[in-house]
Amino acid sequence: MKNGRIYEDLSLIGGRAHKTFNVFVVLFIILLLCFWKIQILDHENYWKKSEANRVREIVLPAQRGLITTRNNEILANNIASFKVSIIRENCKNIDESCQKIAQLLNLEVSVLKERINRYETLPAFVPIVVKDNLSRKEVSIVESRKLEFPELIIQAEPKRYYPYGDFASHVIGYLQELSLKEIKMDIYKEMRFGDLVGKIGIEKEYEAKLKGEEGRVIEIVDSLGKKKDEIARLEPLKGQNIMLTLDFDLQKKAEELLEGNEGSIVILDPRTGEILALASYPNFDPNKFINRFTPKEWIDLINSPEFPLENRAIRGLYSPGSIFKLVIALAALDLNIITDRTLFFCSGNIVIYGHPFSCWFKPGHGNINLYNGIKHSCNIYFYQLGKRLGIEEISVYARMLGYGRKTGIDLSGEKDGLVPDPSWKERVKNAPWYPGETISVSIGQGPLLTTPLQVACHTAIIANRGRKITPHLLMSDNFISSERERQEWVPDKILVKIKKSVFEKVIKGMWKAVNENGTARAARIDGYDVCGKTGSTQTVSKETSEKLEKEVKTHSWFTGFAPKSDPKVVITILVEYGGLGGSTAAPMANKLFDLYRKKYD
Repeated sequence: MKNGRIYEDLSLIGGRAHKTFNVFVVLFIILLLCFWKIQILDHENYWKKSEANRVREIVLPAQRGLITTRNNEILANNIASFKVSIIRENCKNIDESCQKIAQLLNLEVSVLKERINRYETLPAFVPIVVKDNLSRKEVSIVESRKLEFPELIIQAEPKRYYPYGDFASHVIGYLQELSLKEIKMDIYKEMRFGDLVGKIGIEKEYEAKLKGEEGRVIEIVDSLGKKKDEIARLEPLKGQNIMLTLDFDLQKKAEELLEGNEGSIVILDPRTGEILALASYPNFDPNKFINRFTPKEWIDLINSPEFPLENRAIRGLYSPGSIFKLVIALAALDLNIITDRTLFFCSGNIVIYGHPFSCWFKPGHGNINLYNGIKHSCNIYFYQLGKRLGIEEISVYARMLGYGRKTGIDLSGEKDGLVPDPSWKERVKNAPWYPGETISVSIGQGPLLTTPLQVACHTAIIANRGRKITPHLLMSDNFISSERERQEWVPDKILVKIKKSVFEKVIKGMWKAVNENGTARAARIDGYDVCGKTGSTQTVSKETSEKLEKEVKTHSWFTGFAPKSDPKVVITILVEYGGLGGSTAAPMANKLFDLYRKKYD
């Protein structure tokens, strides 16, 4: 019996021991898994943390290259600046830290948290910039309270600075912080979170040239983060400087003339394609983009009804109006549909395809030939040409002369514009082309759309008597911006296949429009042989205006070149809702031609 009782007691103990053993086995397996996760899966993370306790790598930002005008005025410079970043792994309680840091740096807690949350997927030891452009006082405050705020670090960086504020802002562009989505793109694979990159304009187009190469310093630090020694140093390389073709005085004058209006001015050299001025108004101050935006500030900017970020010179789409009559004249002459002596009678009104069409000059121009048709911008003269040409021929010559396709300028975001034809209407609107629509297109109305830069390039082709140019902003003797432009520079593609004598006749009409009391007479300069053409395009039809009981508002156009025999400058102006081209755009052109002549000719 005694032996039996002993056996039963041992059995109970053995069962318990077995269970205990299993528990220890499970705990041991869990422990092994933890060690495996720490040493294998999270090895790199913990290795970096351990190294950070004694070794610190500091990135030395490279200075961006300068951007200057052709006259060496600096449009984009660099100045010394400081920023403060937070390291989340040094925070005992992130919410408490945010409250204290917001008070220290005079920030709103919500803004601070929003910025930290934006990068919550980053490792906790990666610094997140919470405020930049610190004053000396702010730097001193943070440094003096380093023991109280171990999660904050001060970093020095070169800051982009635009000394002339909003001057040429659509050309220069601006810098902005990379988003989490952009950082994953191949073009930004060498960039880090928080880096600023060019988002539009020259800053974006030549980012690779401007950004330079970052340097590195590896230091030995103590437990408080104080530097004890320096192991290695790689100095940063400054980015390349970029000289633009912009002329400071012409750009400044163009922006002054546009102030208070919405519109664009393009001034270029037809011999080389160099852009001397490219103004778009309203504009913006790129310095504001250097200091990191709050979401509300950014939304307010992009939702502004004036669209200050829109570069109207390359992205604004407008009907060219009477400017397009030059295309109609060139096509009709080149196809021998008319000669320069062919007469049409303008009574002020005409019926074509059963629909009434009118001339802008209600009494009518009487019998009128090519030269006076251009000089007085007679609608009925060009209605007749458009009817004889047909929409197919009009579209062919429009594309040949630079409409309906990008110009190739070294700025991203340029729009193609639109040259309509029957196939386009069938494809887009699933409807046939009606002959009456051709009559509207013949005076630059209807679905025809263009940018001011396209009009300037079209004018340069006329000034060059058929030679194409590629507009560009980078100062270079041999500017070729892409493979498509390389093809454009093949010799047999440089010239438009229109006889030189045809261009001479149209140029004579443009000269008369300026110098013989034509519609562009306000652009005249004694002794300078300015050639030009005005245009006024309706934003709504007369019928729609009458229904809405609103005044018909028109955009004001001028495009021209000088001198006639040896063209050196092309000027194109578009003023939204500016009224008649002869009363608004042409006087602006006069001031710009006069300035160019005094400075260069």
